[in-house]
Amino acid sequence: MNRLVKTLFFVSGAILSGCSGGTANEEWHTFTGTNEGMRYVEHGDITTDNVNRLAIAWEYDTGDSVGKGSTIPTTPLMVDGVLYGVSPNQHLFALDARSGKEHWVFKAPDSTARGSIRSISFWQDKSGREKRLFYATGPKLYAVDATTGKGIATFGDGGCIDLRRNLDGPYESSWMAGNTAPTVYKDLLITGMRLSEGADAAPGHIRAFDVRTGKRQWIFHTIPHPGEKGYETWEDPDAWKHIGGANNWAGMAIDENRGIVYIPLGSSTPDFYGKRRKGQNLFANCLLALDANTGRYLWHFQTVHHDLWDRDLPAYPNLVTVRRNGRWVDAVAQITKSGHIFLFDRVTGTPLFPIKEVPAPSSDLPGEEAWPTQPVPTLPEPFARQLFGADDVSDRTPAIHRELLDEYHRYRNDDRFLPPSLQGSWLFPGFDGGGQWSGAAVDPETQILYVGSSELPWRLQMIANPALKEEKAKTLKEQGSLVYRKACASCHGSDRQGIAPSFPELAHLPDRMTVQQAKLVIENGRNMMPAFKDVLDEGEKTALFTYLMDLEDKEAIPKATDTSKVTDQSSQPEYILNGYQRFLDRDGYPGIKPPWGTLNAVDLTSGKLLWKVPLGNFDELGTPEDTGTEVYGGPVVTKSGLIFIAGTQDEKIRAFDKKTGDLLWQHRLPAAGFASPAVYTLEGKQFVVIAAGGGKLGMRSGTKYIAFALPDHP
Repeated sequence: MNRLVKTLFFVSGAILSGCSGGTANEEWHTFTGTNEGMRYVEHGDITTDNVNRLAIAWEYDTGDSVGKGSTIPTTPLMVDGVLYGVSPNQHLFALDARSGKEHWVFKAPDSTARGSIRSISFWQDKSGREKRLFYATGPKLYAVDATTGKGIATFGDGGCIDLRRNLDGPYESSWMAGNTAPTVYKDLLITGMRLSEGADAAPGHIRAFDVRTGKRQWIFHTIPHPGEKGYETWEDPDAWKHIGGANNWAGMAIDENRGIVYIPLGSSTPDFYGKRRKGQNLFANCLLALDANTGRYLWHFQTVHHDLWDRDLPAYPNLVTVRRNGRWVDAVAQITKSGHIFLFDRVTGTPLFPIKEVPAPSSDLPGEEAWPTQPVPTLPEPFARQLFGADDVSDRTPAIHRELLDEYHRYRNDDRFLPPSLQGSWLFPGFDGGGQWSGAAVDPETQILYVGSSELPWRLQMIANPALKEEKAKTLKEQGSLVYRKACASCHGSDRQGIAPSFPELAHLPDRMTVQQAKLVIENGRNMMPAFKDVLDEGEKTALFTYLMDLEDKEAIPKATDTSKVTDQSSQPEYILNGYQRFLDRDGYPGIKPPWGTLNAVDLTSGKLLWKVPLGNFDELGTPEDTGTEVYGGPVVTKSGLIFIAGTQDEKIRAFDKKTGDLLWQHRLPAAGFASPAVYTLEGKQFVVIAAGGGKLGMRSGTKYIAFALPDHP
């Protein structure tokens, strides 16, 4: 009798498992397939010739009750024939990956936590018998038995660890969330987190925890403590005590053979105004390489000095091997919000193409000291448009063109590194890129990187911080107005009018929410909105409810407090952002000429942009070519010649020819797939699975995961 011997081996994308003499299975073990961040698929039966026959293989409805703004940004995992995902209400589930039949559902004990879960972590011991999943709801990271769906009580404190603890500082009341799951290396969980972007933020130190016990094994201070590398880049010797941010919220990549973890970091806080954080600000905005076993520093490169534009590194890196000067070089590629790609030698951190330090303007905001130069790679060529001038303003109709031109000329636009100002300026690509959290895919055979891009200007304008006005609140409503100005106005507008399409108006909040519903959202957060449970004290929350819900003062108990967290002037910046504002026309379409979203192919060997095609379409505009839309979903590239990508406002998933960018297939989803797909193969049959959660940009929300495959019979 022939004995079937199971084998397991890695390729540049997903993990392959199979049987000798049989058909290989290809699994999807991480957010990007493997720890290399490639999103590349080696095997499968879907090709450029038959992709137009793709059909729905199964649907899984999570059954969650969802409201406006709910979304599912999760990329599921597939291991040993089981698919793992997360529902809109943050319930972890397991399905039969062939049929979509539910195995189990895990509901975190902290049912009030809300947020945006983009990924899950999977670990198994060397024997393959013990399998664990890790995911976070709010600040709590849970360990779950992958076979039974039961919490593992021996991990951390009764089954979870609180990410606010063990940060080498008093951050237990800070807001944070593990929106991107830890990166698994051996028996370590290397962990980042999402933080507040204001003056109240905790530091984003990188930590590794034991997968079995949850005990911290090492920590790297991304805002250096005295005596540590980078400490000298902060003018204030006590910056490490009160500055936050420099966090990893976008995911990581690991060279498992060398034991190196590559970590993209965000900006230091507060965003946009850096009087209290003068200096170059290491390790904010850095691609950071650490020894994955110990957390020891290896090398870094800072892509923005003293960031004033919210130019966090937005996505996981890609570990690639490219041909340079006649030899193969193991490299790491990092996309940016500005639409650039930085490419480095993976071991030394040496740039593979020249990077210029270009002069940057000084700031006219009192107290601000903008850094005099900023790094710009000469190659690869940018995948997003870099210029936005008057000739680029949308001309959909003559009247709209006139209105948009008037608005365009009200703000400065004479340098890409204009510091924030009271007059305001245009930021292009905008706060959400260019490149964003869903990242890029790379074909290791051709060294071509594929990436989606949003191409939309945003306004960057500062105002004097209203929380610093010398006002004495006489009533709860007046105090609530002060709290609102500090905690809410930058997103929802100074007059509660909202900032379309992402931030709803709150002037008529009582018409759509009860006091209890509003309290739950404010305390626990929802989607991208952070929780304010530990940011506001009870008096401040009561005052804010009274103001937002138009209550009578006598209805609000307890009374307003004399001292407060959020209106404490000692920690407040003198200037804050006047809201996150896209450049849109009267009908809500981008104020720049199309394309508004693109799919791009960049040759990492030559550095050349090979092709660019619109991604998404507003069909109602009736344009001869697709308009493109904002993009919130990443690609997967296959050996068979395809790119799968969703993430568009027209609620479709698409397949493109990777050589030409030609559209080969598309399918409408029940709600927009603002996520990246997982692609896996079981017994020779390939599946493409996307979370159709919608919810962003004011769009309808969904509750389903959709799997596509070729029909069993032609």
